[in-house]
Amino acid sequence: MYTGIVAGICQIVAIEDGEEIRSFTIDLSGFDEGLQIGASVALDGVCMTVVSLDGTKIRFDAIPETLKRTTLGDLNVDDWVNVERSLKLGDELGGHILSGHVMLTVQVLEKSERGEGIDLLIENLDEVRPYILEKGFIGIDGMSLTVGEVTENSFELHIIPETLRVTTIGRKEIGHRVNLEIDSRTQAVVDTIRQMGVEQ
Repeated sequence: MYTGIVAGICQIVAIEDGEEIRSFTIDLSGFDEGLQIGASVALDGVCMTVVSLDGTKIRFDAIPETLKRTTLGDLNVDDWVNVERSLKLGDELGGHILSGHVMLTVQVLEKSERGEGIDLLIENLDEVRPYILEKGFIGIDGMSLTVGEVTENSFELHIIPETLRVTTIGRKEIGHRVNLEIDSRTQAVVDTIRQMGVEQ
């Protein structure tokens, strides 16, 4: 599990394509202390497992389903990704609980500056629309963010300067896609209410 408080960004140093696997090697300098094979690390919000370590160069394997459902398949060598180590007992929960199981990708529709921060307008797809609620929580590229105004086709995100400083979100432009994970508690409540409505 993760908190959605991104620790920082790291660079992809190598990508290898196998028959059914794409391997990413990422330089986790500064975020590799105590890291072991089998550990979980969120890369742009996607829960990935460490498969090998060579100093600070850490390799992760992605299967076709992960590449299809997330933005990992679009990444190239020298690209940067948001990084968060998995939550440990006793850690502060500063954001909200994320699983690292991305539901789908959504597109950036608009981008505008607001003081030292930015506003993003994100497409609101049918699959997630019931769970995107104003003032609710969502995970975008591994970041725990509060949802702004919601319409049938879009929702707003207001990004503060600190988030811009420690994540890749400021590099996103109109047309870029981002990983989206809905809040599991919101999903549970909404689905329960919808099921009760069907039963009635």
